[in-house]
Amino acid sequence: MNGTAELVHQEKPGFGGVCGVVVDRATGHVFIDLSDRGLFRSADQGRTWQRYGTAVVTGRTETPGCLLIDPTGKSQRLIFPKVYGGPIAVGSTASADTKLMHAKSAHVDWCAVDWTDPDMKFVLALKHESGGLLLVSRDGGKTFTETGKGYGPAWVFDADTAVVALDKTKDRPKGGIVRTADGGKTFEPAGTQTPVALPRWRDGTLYWLVSGALVKSTDKGTSWTKVCDVKDGRYGPVFGKHEKHLFVLTGAGVIASADLGQSWSKPVALPKALKGISALTWLDYDPRGDVLYLMRMGSDLYKLPRETPR
Repeated sequence: MNGTAELVHQEKPGFGGVCGVVVDRATGHVFIDLSDRGLFRSADQGRTWQRYGTAVVTGRTETPGCLLIDPTGKSQRLIFPKVYGGPIAVGSTASADTKLMHAKSAHVDWCAVDWTDPDMKFVLALKHESGGLLLVSRDGGKTFTETGKGYGPAWVFDADTAVVALDKTKDRPKGGIVRTADGGKTFEPAGTQTPVALPRWRDGTLYWLVSGALVKSTDKGTSWTKVCDVKDGRYGPVFGKHEKHLFVLTGAGVIASADLGQSWSKPVALPKALKGISALTWLDYDPRGDVLYLMRMGSDLYKLPRETPR
């Protein structure tokens, strides 16, 4: 267990307490979101914490993985969407300065941005508790338009291309994946899989945890191939020390693989104080310090022991 309990006592955050975590893979620094108190950073694996930035950012994160540092590794940019409080904030791990997108981007579950563009002009975001209402921006968050309802997690590849999950409905019991090549103006079917978490990017490949499996795309979502079976996957994959090293949160605990899912370790049981797994359980990994972090909204932040992958 880390020192977040003392931090929570000092800062007295709003509902949700510790509500998000992300690791800067380049430095090993850990960032957490404290509800209504903003971001805090630890450079010593959670032993001590310092406020990140001078302004107190109200609101909280909820959807695991929505607090994100540039996954391409080509910049130090950070995005910070909030379900309550202000609009989407864009910052950097190198500077405490942040800028805010339009007020319409407040109250969102997550956002997906074009990491290939320094101005991140193409943005997708999902309104919280609004029937899967998808928002689109083509000007870096200065303005947003409503695309429609019934959507889920998404990923933006470039200035025009993105993939978005479809919510499961009575008429569409398995959901699916759609793709846009015109910046969100139109969408075409791109897969029949049922995504269960936000997609994850690594080295030119988009990985997506779907019902019963992990799939990937190397052609900007045009086609998908199965990487491996995953039973009761909840979140991931979280990438380890090398390209085949993965962690996945499942209903039974955290499993690990050293061979891109061809074999998995036994599940690592979660701390009892965590009170099980929910849709608000976060997982991230520090490859520099070889530390796996886990939390659930409102819990402390934990370092997990790990089984050796078979």
